[in-house]
Formats: sequence, structure tokens, C-alpha cells
Amino acid sequence: MVSHLGPPTLAKSSPYPSSTLWIPNAAQLVGHACEKWGAFQLTSHGLPSILIDDVESQTRRLFALPAHEKMKALRLPSGGTGYGQARISPFYPKFMWHEGFTIMGSAVDHARKLWPDDYKGFCDVMEDYQKKMKELAERLLHIFLESLDISKEEYWSTTIQRGRKACNTALQLNSYPPCPDPNRAMGLAPHTDSLLFTIVHQSHTSGLQILRDGVGWITVFPLDGALVVNVGDLLHILSNGRYPSVLHRAVVNQAEHRISLAYFYGPPADSLISPLCNLVSSGQQVVVPRYRSVSVKEYVNLKEKHKEKALSLLRL
Repeated sequence: MVSHLGPPTLAKSSPYPSSTLWIPNAAQLVGHACEKWGAFQLTSHGLPSILIDDVESQTRRLFALPAHEKMKALRLPSGGTGYGQARISPFYPKFMWHEGFTIMGSAVDHARKLWPDDYKGFCDVMEDYQKKMKELAERLLHIFLESLDISKEEYWSTTIQRGRKACNTALQLNSYPPCPDPNRAMGLAPHTDSLLFTIVHQSHTSGLQILRDGVGWITVFPLDGALVVNVGDLLHILSNGRYPSVLHRAVVNQAEHRISLAYFYGPPADSLISPLCNLVSSGQQVVVPRYRSVSVKEYVNLKEKHKEKALSLLRL
């Protein structure tokens, strides 16, 4: 479940170093982990530890604010960014013991409301982190495609049929305070992620669990310096079901405050997603696609309405 993928190099335009992500059998390792688990821990990714420490420090600074201060950056009902509970919260019976803060691009508008005279440090760190995560995500995308024997050109020509060639990303800061009665609450309910894949940094406190068929819930214990990468629904569709979209959840505990950072990566909202053609043919034998084509926007709306049943509604 652990892939070791490459050393860092230095960047010129950032206080943090950049990285490379390559070893000869990277695609084989990633493909095996995705088929078997739907997730893996990524080490030697080159993301600077000092940057991760800075983002975690700024995240703790945010969630340490008094409740009435955090409410100044409350996410609007029609908006996608700002402070608030996870959107999945209303669909589950247990209380969500969780706070979240979502960033798409610049965080300046919300940060100014929280720290009118001292918002720049928060914004600079989050901007650097998103930049490095985007670079990492794009390298991972190429490795995913290589593991599926799909060229980058084929991915763009068959998947991105409309709109500009830009990615769809979001950074979710998560806070799970100590919970007096963990049996009556949950951090995040069991769910799959909607986009291609998610890259997660866990603090040193465990809480992430994935569901393993025939085994049950397995805790993904934090590995020093590692990031957790999990397959999302759109990558499941692209791989024609070969890579499972992993069901996962977050649990809470009585003693420790847990922080996590989740970076979501996918194609633009107007892109069409379908099983890539190489994956539905084998020599002269044609393999039937398991899913119909769907736009990213349509799928996200479908997921909001039907939750974990959304994928089954696309089956052919």
C-alpha cells in the first residue's frame, strides 16, 4: 500500500522546493495499489515538510479562533468556499464532529474577514501549498494514465471534449476536536470522493479509515512524511471499474485534536467522462463499457442527490 516515488529538486520562484515524481516501476506500483486497495500511501513525493508544517500550523490557527469569529467566513448556501460543516452532513443520522474550511484558488476574501490586519501569512501559505499540490497531482495523473496504458493525448482527446484544458481542484482543511462521546458522533460519514483522486495529509493523530471487502474498516495510520492518495468516482469510471472508488470515513477520539488536509483533483466541470477506449477492448475481443458517459457537473449533481448510489445509476 506504500509507493516510493521520487526525490525533490529545487524551485526558483517559491520559498519551498519543488519535486519530481518518477521511478521506473512507479506506474506498476500505483496500478497494483489502486486495484487492490483503491488507495495508497505516497512517500518520497518531494513535497517540502516545512510547507506541510506551515499549512498545518495555519490550519490550527484558523480553527483555534472563537466560533463567532469563524462564522464571519461562513460558506454561503450557494457557495463552495469558506467555513462550515461538510456538505454530506445532513444525510447521516450521527452528529458530525467536524469543522471544515474550503479553498478554491485564493483564500483572501475569507481570510480578510478572519484577520483584517494579518491575513497575508495564511493566504501565502495556502497558495504555495495549492501550487505544489497541483504539480504533484498532475504528475500522479500521468502515472495513473500510464498504469492504465493510456497516453496523455488520448486522455485529453477522449475525456475533455468541451471547455478549456484546466483542472478542477479544491483544498479542504478539516478539524476534528476531541469528542466527549465518540460512539455518538462521527468525524466524516462513510463516502467516496467524486473527482478523479484525492491527496490527503493526516496529522500525527489517526482517524482515517477505509473499507476493505471481506475485512471491514481498516485504519490508515499516519506514516511519517507520507500522503494518502485515494481513487475517486471519476477515476473509477475512466478505468471502467478496474480501480475501485474507495469508501472511507473519519472517526474521532476523546483525547486528541486531529487535523487533515484534503486536496481534490479532477477535470473541468464541463468535461465528459467515460471509460477510455483502450480499457474497453482487448485485441480482437471487445469489452463492454460498464458506465455511460457523464459530464463532471452532471455527476457532481447526481452525487449530491443520490450519494453513494450515484455510480450505480450510470451503469450500462
